[in-house]
Amino acid sequence: MSSVNINRVVLTGNLTADPELRSTASGTAVCNLRVACNTRRKDGDEWVDKPNYFDVTVWGGQGESAARYLAKGRPVAIDGRLEWREWEAQDGSKRQAIEIIADTVQFLGNGKDKDRSESGPEQELAGVAAGTDGDDDIPF
Repeated sequence: MSSVNINRVVLTGNLTADPELRSTASGTAVCNLRVACNTRRKDGDEWVDKPNYFDVTVWGGQGESAARYLAKGRPVAIDGRLEWREWEAQDGSKRQAIEIIADTVQFLGNGKDKDRSESGPEQELAGVAAGTDGDDDIPF
């Protein structure tokens, strides 16, 4: 019997900060996002939202677009994979983190409430069902 490994992450949430764009030494763009997603949990008789925070890395042209058109508070859908990394801090301690490497980032919402361009790229509407106007009536 062969073993099948699947490393896939799909999430929707809101940016907790503006995107941070930088370039590698070879000139490749890399954009870092921080996304918050709520999990509903029952606390006694009430349902409450518990926020979860995820670090997302977006490479290349898609990262440049994310940095240009996204801003804190903007809803996004991320499709990617988990990646574990470790490094040594300046004090010599070993550090580790798990982050999401995005394969695709879909810009949700209309984006008109931010200090960015009034009309974003075509990817902005990629997650909106046909026949909707792009407002908050996303079908999921």
